[in-house]
Amino acid sequence: MAFPIPPWLNQYRASANSFLSQYEPLILLITPLFSLLIARILQSIFLVIHERGLKATIISFVMSAIKLVPGVKKYIDSEKQKIVDKLQGSSNRDGWRTELPKTGLGDNVLVQMRDEKQKDVTWQGKCSGTVYIGGNENEGHFSLINEACSMFAHTNPLHLSVFPSVVRFEAEVVAMTAAILGSKEKASGGQICGNMTSGGTESILLAVKSSRDYMKAKKGITKPEMIIPVSAHSAYDKAAQYFKIKLWRVPVDKEFRADVKAIKRYINKNTIMIVGSAPGFPHGIIDPIEELGDLASSYQICFHVDLCLGGFVLPFARKLGYPVPPFDFTVQGVTSISVDVHKYGLAPKGTSVVLYRNREIRKHQFVAVTEWTGGLYVSPTIAGSRAGGLIAGAWAAMISLGSEGYLENTKEIMEASKRIQKGIQDIPELFVIGRPDMSIIAFGSDVVDIFEVNDILSSKGWHLNALQRPNSVHICVTLQHVSVVQIFLKDLRDSVQTVKENPGPVNGGFAPIYGAAGKMPDRVMVQDLLVEFMDSSY
Repeated sequence: MAFPIPPWLNQYRASANSFLSQYEPLILLITPLFSLLIARILQSIFLVIHERGLKATIISFVMSAIKLVPGVKKYIDSEKQKIVDKLQGSSNRDGWRTELPKTGLGDNVLVQMRDEKQKDVTWQGKCSGTVYIGGNENEGHFSLINEACSMFAHTNPLHLSVFPSVVRFEAEVVAMTAAILGSKEKASGGQICGNMTSGGTESILLAVKSSRDYMKAKKGITKPEMIIPVSAHSAYDKAAQYFKIKLWRVPVDKEFRADVKAIKRYINKNTIMIVGSAPGFPHGIIDPIEELGDLASSYQICFHVDLCLGGFVLPFARKLGYPVPPFDFTVQGVTSISVDVHKYGLAPKGTSVVLYRNREIRKHQFVAVTEWTGGLYVSPTIAGSRAGGLIAGAWAAMISLGSEGYLENTKEIMEASKRIQKGIQDIPELFVIGRPDMSIIAFGSDVVDIFEVNDILSSKGWHLNALQRPNSVHICVTLQHVSVVQIFLKDLRDSVQTVKENPGPVNGGFAPIYGAAGKMPDRVMVQDLLVEFMDSSY
């Protein structure tokens, strides 16, 4: 049965046909397609502005236009290479081997290795972080770790049935680390699990990957996003690039802690996780973990706590009476934690632990392959084969020290840190950034160029970390520094005075580069510089 067309619709059709008849049919066909194209272009522009901000977008556009001017790009590339060469310092590759020797050196290779080692800088007591074990590397805890690693140097936990010893060592390192971070407390839920990794970056990568896949299974999120404070480690940027996750970096509050309200504003239907640090690498300040945990719980998203630096200090500092806020699995909402055993755990380099609140989350970390002609394959971490010697070394470190050893070490480290912090505050030209909660003290200056001060310190053999936003440097205090606190403070005072009396870049120093990079509005150019530097270093 046909339905009659309403008179008003006939009138509208006639009016529309009459109006459109004055245009070429081809125009009528192209116009919608052209409009759609314009809409897509505008959408892309608005998306870029939304992600990068209006200022950064305009700067990027202007710089791209400038580079189109004949000769400008060539000039920029030339200046870029000069900076890269400067960053390379005195690196000289003359005499480096490019192929195997025809006749091997045999045991004499050890002689050559000792000669090469003598060319390394004198790092004992002079480096920020870097080496966390105290004393001489040929005795004490160093010697114990070396022997433990050597004893299991040829083992590989990938072969479970061949090397059950290192499989046990790994399980016990994970369990002991979990116990330090609240696994025995009722609030943790009693299901904490995890694995050892090659370092904090791999621990963070695995936690992000597991959170992404867990939230996809739980909520069906296919366009994942994560939110981190600007103070969070750069490993999250790496994870975002590797695993195709949209990353939002949110400014910290005036105390340089994660801004919970600001993070909340970025949460949407695609958010898979938020991040907090205890403490953050730049300033040694603990983020508000409890508040972030409440936020994650209310939105039913994952929450990772970066304890790479603090995992083997904060639990013991709390026992010593230091005011340490909650930071571990006793905080509801925390779904994963990364903690480096090779830092304040005093284990060999290349040992970290990633922990999860339960096995349901950790299962998304594993990779299982069923269709390979080489057989059935399953691997828990990014690496397939892993160095059993490093796992054995971590186990030896923890078992040899015990709780009392870590308490004693923490007491020495925290006391040295407080003395250094007070010493810096007593230098009128300097100020400490925020209120450090642990053993990392960042400091800047409104009177002298802090990067020039760092260059003078470098000439005295010190190796500190340069920071930005605000321009500053920090020292990560280890057992290596306990006996040299006064020497460091004297050298720092002298360096400040030298710069104050003779301002200006030091010959061979990096202050001009750090300063220029901090002021350079085109961050893509800074990124290109870093990539060029890395590309020319290997």
